[in-house]
Amino acid sequence: MKRLISSLSVLVIGLVIALVPALAQRSHGGGGYHAPAPPAHGPSAFKGTPHPSEGRNFSDKAGHPNAPHVEPNGRWSGHDTGPNDAHYHLDHPFEHGRFTGGFGPSHVFRLEGGGPSRFWFGGFYFGVAPYDIGFCDGWLWNSDQIVIYDDPDHPGWYLAYNTRLGTYVHVQYMGGA
Repeated sequence: MKRLISSLSVLVIGLVIALVPALAQRSHGGGGYHAPAPPAHGPSAFKGTPHPSEGRNFSDKAGHPNAPHVEPNGRWSGHDTGPNDAHYHLDHPFEHGRFTGGFGPSHVFRLEGGGPSRFWFGGFYFGVAPYDIGFCDGWLWNSDQIVIYDDPDHPGWYLAYNTRLGTYVHVQYMGGA
């Protein structure tokens, strides 16, 4: 009987040790923000007075991430710097071709490796915009699921939405399948 209790104790402790890191990675920085399902569509083209991007705090409500994110109501928080934002200017938009793997929530892709400067899934390669690299430091490059959307304001860029975190970054297609 003691042996059975000892074995069960070891098993339970092993499960707890295995589950704690997994549960911690699913945390979104405290109460108030839970990643919504992938939005039905990308953001609309921006109209109005652009917001400055320098030194910006994206945590618009308590518990929301300090990164561009999608609100539970589908609003793309942080996609409001306008089409003339120099951070996303490309001299040769789409120089590696256009992504043809599918857009929106019916096309969810699992990251297969790499890092911000070059990552891939399904034979497609992308790189995160240099200005956005700090916004994807919590991404799991070999397992997170992302959804790709067209960026209506910045030619040559797409938006990669992380379904686990509810955040997104500008990405450039680097070629592939």
